[in-house]
Amino acid sequence: MTAQQVSTYAGRIAVVTGTRTGLGKSLAEHLLANGAKVVGMSRGAPTISTPAYSHQRVDVGDDDQVRSAFILVGREHKRLDILINSAAVLTSIHALVMPAARAEEMVRTNFLGVFFTAREAAKLMRRQRYGRIVNIGSMASTLEPVGDSVYAATKAASMTLTGVLAKEFAGYGITVNTVAVSALDTEMLRKLPRERVDEVVASLLIARIATTEDVLNVVDFFVSPSSSYITAQTIFLGGVHG
Repeated sequence: MTAQQVSTYAGRIAVVTGTRTGLGKSLAEHLLANGAKVVGMSRGAPTISTPAYSHQRVDVGDDDQVRSAFILVGREHKRLDILINSAAVLTSIHALVMPAARAEEMVRTNFLGVFFTAREAAKLMRRQRYGRIVNIGSMASTLEPVGDSVYAATKAASMTLTGVLAKEFAGYGITVNTVAVSALDTEMLRKLPRERVDEVVASLLIARIATTEDVLNVVDFFVSPSSSYITAQTIFLGGVHG
């Protein structure tokens, strides 16, 4: 790793949700490896151990918990530069047999969680009139796969939310964008039947499983100080059309 790579996020304070496993953990580790201080948030115990990382056990779908968590971020760091909303849950099941509790959990985590965290992050970011918010979306919002009715709807809703928040926060120097991730080899994806995953991947213009590096490439672009003129955008990986 070069000195330039290490200093990419030097001095930056970032909050990443869903850091216990999967993409959220990889995003946090990437920011840490490149010089940022990261506050991770998830319902579970931390799985990252480094001096530049702190962890808060937070259910992002609980407004009170989110408010309290960001108050602590403000007290400890006095600022916030980056928020990456990666926390998500998925129950893939036919709508006729979808339990209400599972549907409500997806709405709380995948949609309200994005709103709650973005709102509180923006309160800190507007102090320095600078901020980068990146929401992790999904190809499901466009492909609308069978069994993913509520999940796809929450991801589509978060994309709409991205556009509205981008308008509301633009005057504070805060950008809000979405990376719509295609099939990525995570714990969440492994819960789905392999034949369904293969069918979806085959429908992509670039017919392969996404890599973590594919996602990091777009995140780095969105959170760069040079991307101050980029907001309210969604980039779909794999050639999915928005």
